Amino acid sequence: MYLQEWFRSLHSGAGLKGSESEDFWSLLPSLPRPSLSLSSSLLGLGAVASLTAYWLATRPRPMRPPCDLKAQSVAIRGDPVCRRSALNKSDCLLYFYYDDIRTAFAMFQRGLKIAGDGPCLGFRKPNQPYEWISYNEVRAHVLGSGLLVKGCQPNPQQFVGIFAQNSPQWTITELACYYYSMAVVPLYDTLGPEAMVHILDLAEISLVFCDREDKAASLLENKEKGATPTLSCLVLFKDFGRAFAERARKCDVEVLKLEQLMVSGKEPPQPQDLAVVCFTSGTTGTGSFEIRQEDVTISYLPLAHMFERMIQFSMFVHGARVGFYQGDISLLMDDMRALKPTFFPVVPRLLNRIYDQIMASVTSPFRRAVLHFAVRRKQAELNSGIVRNNTLWDMLVFNKIQAKLGGNLRFVLTASAPISPTVLSFLRATLGCLIFEGYGQTECTAGCTFSMPGDFSTGHVGAPLPCAIVKVVDIPEMNYFAKNGEGEICMRGPSVFGGYLKDPQSTAEALDSDGWLHTGDVGQWLPNGTLRIVDRKKHIFKLSQGEYIAPEKIENIYMRSVPVLQVFVHGDSLESYLVGIVVPDPEVFVDWAKERGIVGSYQELCENPDMKKAVLEDMRAVGKEAGLKSFEQVRDLHLHPEMFSVANGLLTPTFKSRRADIRRVFQPQISKMYKKTAN
Repeated sequence: MYLQEWFRSLHSGAGLKGSESEDFWSLLPSLPRPSLSLSSSLLGLGAVASLTAYWLATRPRPMRPPCDLKAQSVAIRGDPVCRRSALNKSDCLLYFYYDDIRTAFAMFQRGLKIAGDGPCLGFRKPNQPYEWISYNEVRAHVLGSGLLVKGCQPNPQQFVGIFAQNSPQWTITELACYYYSMAVVPLYDTLGPEAMVHILDLAEISLVFCDREDKAASLLENKEKGATPTLSCLVLFKDFGRAFAERARKCDVEVLKLEQLMVSGKEPPQPQDLAVVCFTSGTTGTGSFEIRQEDVTISYLPLAHMFERMIQFSMFVHGARVGFYQGDISLLMDDMRALKPTFFPVVPRLLNRIYDQIMASVTSPFRRAVLHFAVRRKQAELNSGIVRNNTLWDMLVFNKIQAKLGGNLRFVLTASAPISPTVLSFLRATLGCLIFEGYGQTECTAGCTFSMPGDFSTGHVGAPLPCAIVKVVDIPEMNYFAKNGEGEICMRGPSVFGGYLKDPQSTAEALDSDGWLHTGDVGQWLPNGTLRIVDRKKHIFKLSQGEYIAPEKIENIYMRSVPVLQVFVHGDSLESYLVGIVVPDPEVFVDWAKERGIVGSYQELCENPDMKKAVLEDMRAVGKEAGLKSFEQVRDLHLHPEMFSVANGLLTPTFKSRRADIRRVFQPQISKMYKKTAN
């Protein structure tokens, strides 16, 4: 009887005022008016009960953070400027994530035991699916014994060069060296011939692996000029011509294919002295998140740097997969669609580009309003600790964005530079996956802080990793003082490097007598125990009036300007103001100009003085909103139509600006801007 009354009140619209009952049903014209029969009432109740049970079973559950997000780090001995991870139970640091895994090669061996014949290293040819080499097929020990046959010694003082793009062969070569405790020395194009000669001579390298004949030829050219006297063997991943082999023979350099070196090897004995490397990372799963065997990442960031190598070994230790891009960064999205990675390591520059492309593709006011509403709804879930990609908004709005990145992402790690809070919050909502932010450098084995699982706030780089103690120290000339919780970031722990090769002076500048690594970055402790990067010490300079300038901080702010793809801020002690070199975003610039009534090609717009003025005004507005002081704002700029890149020598392989080279290339434009403004 009670159920009948309840359904009767529901069907009659009880509780609704005036004509609201009729209005309610008029919103659903395709549905029949409800019957008052008991049977239909019971069916309705059953449907409600079923839906409720389904919702309870499948409702999204908030992520449970591994620590109190309001206290993510702990003061060491009560000193608030010196802090450790709250994940550590005491002031003792984490040296090894798995106590029985203490070397790089042991990490791979653990993955081998887990995965066996499962896929390990993936590669693809144009327009083809990925092909896979299994863990069992890697056989790095065979290549390692081939190195012994060629006279390499099984100890950490034996340096082996690798001059190649990311590929399975690169990783197999690295593992072969680690198997016999040899040290890998990565080489890359943008070092330049003088630096290449210096490295080969300093490390006394006799054997170098190259992926292509042209790279091997550049090394051979140095040998022919009388440089690099220790170089005696080149091993190529790809075929080479007879003429090249003859040229090498004339200067006493042996040339081999990789397969020849592997054939010369035998099953080796167990090595006695593997290089001990501490690979501890937040991505290996302290708390509520960890890498799984079924995970796959894409390798495109340079293996010559620690960030990408740490990613790979974090995958190997769990028996997971690494798929390599084709070697052309313009095909990266195509590779991702084919690979469908679950883990995407990335630099902020690429995330900014993804954000700009999304915003540029939404042109109508209605679609833009829908996009922003959908983002706000997803961000509300994030604030409740819920991360998912199966909401109504994902199906209606975000699925195409997610599909461009393979449609299978579980987590993204951004590092190498600060990322805009706006971009980070937006992409966390649209991609429907975890996006972590980390901070570190090569000298601390890539990482020293990492954002905590479950923390979806922005504007910081997380708390110290369990393997690190982090503190800030005074920089009086920049008005940063540790008593205020800000200063130069210093770190200490087992992941800090031992020093620069045969360079005690530079080592002493980076490592103090107490073992603290001085990073050159300026940080600020936040109330929740996380670290914010606020400035840069190493590239600071003075203007003529005595004001200190940190150009990288200013550049990171200007990157938030919609038409800006890349920017270089310049100043010196003889001038009282800053000028800039700006590369407009070709995906956005033409439409952005049309909105301001200016029409032309990308090249024409870069030469248009009205467009330069518009870009300058937009950048200065962004700078003012971000709190830049007047002397930190550029007064003039030059629009350049060609991107800074690794190929043209204006970016490092980790996509950081080569400041001296940019200054040299654009010196005529810089001089012209100062001369014009002075007049």
